[in-house]
Amino acid sequence: AFLPVFGYSLKVSPLIEKISDHKDFKKLLRTRNNVLALYSKSAAAAESSLRLLSSVAQEVKGRGTISWIDCGDTESRKLCKKMKVDPNSKEKGVELLHYKDGAFHTEYNRAVTLKSMVAFLKDPEGAPLWEEDPEAKDIVHVDSEKELRRLLKKEDKPVLMMFYAPWCGVCKRMMPSYQQAATELKGKYVLAGMNVYAAEFERIKEEYNVRGYPTICYFEKGKFLFHFENYGATAADIAEWLKNPQAPQPQAPETPWADEENVVYHLTDEDFDKFIKDHSSVLVMFHAPWCGHCKKMKPEYEKAAEFLHVASDSPGVLAAVDATVNKALAERYHISGFPTLKYFKDGEEKYTLPHLRTKKKIIDWLQNPEAPPPPEPAWEEKQTSVIHLAGEDFRESLKKKKHTLVMFYAPWCPHCKNAIPHFTTAAEVFKEDRKITYAAVDCAKEQNHDLCKQEGVDGYPTFNYYNYGKFVEKYTGERGESGFTTFMRTLRERDHERVGKKKDEL
Repeated sequence: AFLPVFGYSLKVSPLIEKISDHKDFKKLLRTRNNVLALYSKSAAAAESSLRLLSSVAQEVKGRGTISWIDCGDTESRKLCKKMKVDPNSKEKGVELLHYKDGAFHTEYNRAVTLKSMVAFLKDPEGAPLWEEDPEAKDIVHVDSEKELRRLLKKEDKPVLMMFYAPWCGVCKRMMPSYQQAATELKGKYVLAGMNVYAAEFERIKEEYNVRGYPTICYFEKGKFLFHFENYGATAADIAEWLKNPQAPQPQAPETPWADEENVVYHLTDEDFDKFIKDHSSVLVMFHAPWCGHCKKMKPEYEKAAEFLHVASDSPGVLAAVDATVNKALAERYHISGFPTLKYFKDGEEKYTLPHLRTKKKIIDWLQNPEAPPPPEPAWEEKQTSVIHLAGEDFRESLKKKKHTLVMFYAPWCPHCKNAIPHFTTAAEVFKEDRKITYAAVDCAKEQNHDLCKQEGVDGYPTFNYYNYGKFVEKYTGERGESGFTTFMRTLRERDHERVGKKKDEL
């Protein structure tokens, strides 16, 4: 559209919706769920913003909508009044407001750059980009493979490069000390950051062995030398390491629980049956060395074992089995999560107990062993429209559907438990659509450990969107039914728009 403005013409991208009527604007907000509106006191005041927004609109085509309301013309003035917006009160005579799912969401107050605005519209509730943080001004922010190659080729100073993902908690915790180090070491070293989460960076991830986030690589004269793996480092730790960079030292292996001083009986595949036969009342904790919940429970379990050890009328004994070593036992008793507590009476397995995590609860229960309430059936055992995938059939199943939202979860995780009913209802909404599926992967199962790692899961729940089996993006929207359904509906609307356009062209 060409709009005459005080004797000159202002070119506006056809992707920007210029609106002057209140009803039209309401309709736009009703039909589009992600709208950034530019209000201006005049067409002249809007000129530089519109130039930038034309590029933004191109980048977010199909995912977000840009609209412009010129509060300076008579008709639009009423709309601005009704929306309670007055760009005249702003220094530059423009105001940017964001609307989500038909309602006002927030004022846009992040960096007015193409990159920041595109990132915002792709994820309006996501954290600002790292480079928007004024404290990160001394980090070299790298956006593309080309920029990375150029930096490594031309930079004479040693380079420490953090490959990160914007959603990664460990990265966020480390960023303040990393950027402080960048400022303190400026002129001697280059500390850089690159968000490599997108699928387009697969080659970089392969080349520098990025298997999780952050992965921090040290370069001299463009050559990769070492990984830096102290993710809890302070700025001083980083500076100290850079004086004498070295490969990470292999960690001393943790002492197995069975080798520590404690009165818990540690059983193996070989002696388990005899022990259970010789003791009439035994509580057994099946555990894994890497399991955080087991480590948390261990001191309580040991205290309870000590109490029972010295009690004159002990109601039973406590034993433990490392299920990662004693695989025959783990298989025989169908151990799929840790810790799992099983109670044996007179040589027979009697109960699986989900709820004994403290010394008091353990002792109280042993004094009066009762059947626990029946467990809630596992998610995958229920009849729902969510498909449950495992390592071996994951990729093949996804290739059959155009749009798949996958929830990677662990059954014990509280956030997952909250999201499951909403995710299940959303799957129900689209069960008749042959191109859409909602899928789930239980990352607590051993057979899925590698798959979850490979798909970038470092916390639960993680939601990934795939197009015909190819990873596209991480879903970071709301975890309620409307968030999950709106996401899919937007994708389907885009499909229908494309089909409509093709028909028009024919």
